[in-house]
Amino acid sequence: MLCGIWFGAAAPSLAAGCQFDIQGEGVVSAVVDARTLRLEDDREIRLAGIEVVAGKPEDRESALAALIGRHVVLRGERDDPDRYGRQSLFLYLEPSASSVQSDLLTRGEALISADIVDKACATELATAEAAARQARRGAWATDSIVETVEDPADILTRAGQFAVVEGKVVSVRQAGGTVYVNFGRRWTRDFAATIPKRMVPDLEAAGVTPASLKNRRVRVRGWVERRGGPRINVVRTGQIEVIGD
Repeated sequence: MLCGIWFGAAAPSLAAGCQFDIQGEGVVSAVVDARTLRLEDDREIRLAGIEVVAGKPEDRESALAALIGRHVVLRGERDDPDRYGRQSLFLYLEPSASSVQSDLLTRGEALISADIVDKACATELATAEAAARQARRGAWATDSIVETVEDPADILTRAGQFAVVEGKVVSVRQAGGTVYVNFGRRWTRDFAATIPKRMVPDLEAAGVTPASLKNRRVRVRGWVERRGGPRINVVRTGQIEVIGD
């Protein structure tokens, strides 16, 4: 449980890569959910760049409770609200050089969502998550945060949730406009990452060639779907990480 966390007090020194333009400021008045805060002027701010760790909602939301009453600076490339009226931004507590998102990642209370295009910001978030993983802090203290491909049924329990799945790639095949990175031989049961063909050039530019993934150990993050077996659709380069040969 995360009660009592004081943001900005114990985070390691990180390169402040997510220092986008200031899009406003305000005082936090309430926690709406595990990724959303309400300010005193009734704006709702969605934490950009991260997803919450699976678990009890009350435990996840308590990570943000320490922010109530705090003055925050809002940064982002843009401040357009989503269809629910929420602004997706990075939060900063002055004089901290790292974002609230980085603090959550450093403590192992969040995962990178892999939707940040800016390289400096993506590096900051990746560094924070790696620090928690290496130190086995927060959710990384147990092995349950990463699903393994050996148990597809367990991955399917995460259907509709954001998850990290790890395993050895058995084969890579293309069918129509989709590249299938298969982690098992039974497509109706085993886990696979699906890559739209249009994404392949972007992945190759980022140093990930789908055909080269065979027999390599790979970590995939994203939203779990049930399509025969469990699937994660890869639509951003940061969703696939080669972690060993």
